[in-house]
Amino acid sequence: MSSSAVAPSPQLPAILVERPEHARAVEVLVDRAFGPGRFAKSSERLREGNHKLDDCSFVALHDGRVIGSVRLWPVVVGDKPVAFLGPLAVDADERKHGLGQALVEAACTAAAKAGWRAVLLVGDAPYFGRVGFAAGPAAQAIMPGPADQRRVLVKALIEGGDADLAGPIRIG
Repeated sequence: MSSSAVAPSPQLPAILVERPEHARAVEVLVDRAFGPGRFAKSSERLREGNHKLDDCSFVALHDGRVIGSVRLWPVVVGDKPVAFLGPLAVDADERKHGLGQALVEAACTAAAKAGWRAVLLVGDAPYFGRVGFAAGPAAQAIMPGPADQRRVLVKALIEGGDADLAGPIRIG
């Protein structure tokens, strides 16, 4: 198994680093999952004009078909660089099997190996809390545009990696 693959469990499909040939299928999956309204979200402001972290973005494949995806992006909170997670998308027929969490864990593990201090996202605290994200350390990190600041969550990848995250979140 190559270093870019995550060993699949008996229940989960293979999770691999996203490659250029996956890009179109990822876009189709994300469009299906979030619809056209996704472009109005403040998270999109942090992706527009930005470049995903190639070694920290993953797809889940089943019979060669992309059924799940997660991407990380470089951003800065105040003056501290962190990785920004999103979107996380899983095909509707594949939900409830832990694939989304496995994708998030793969991205966070890769980000830690790449030297990132923390991963930031906008999402559901009960869901992402199961993989170590919390709102408290991100309380002073301000999303661009209209956003529910209570949904800004962070996971430290190193000791103290979530400390002092204050100020506007912007492309890094």
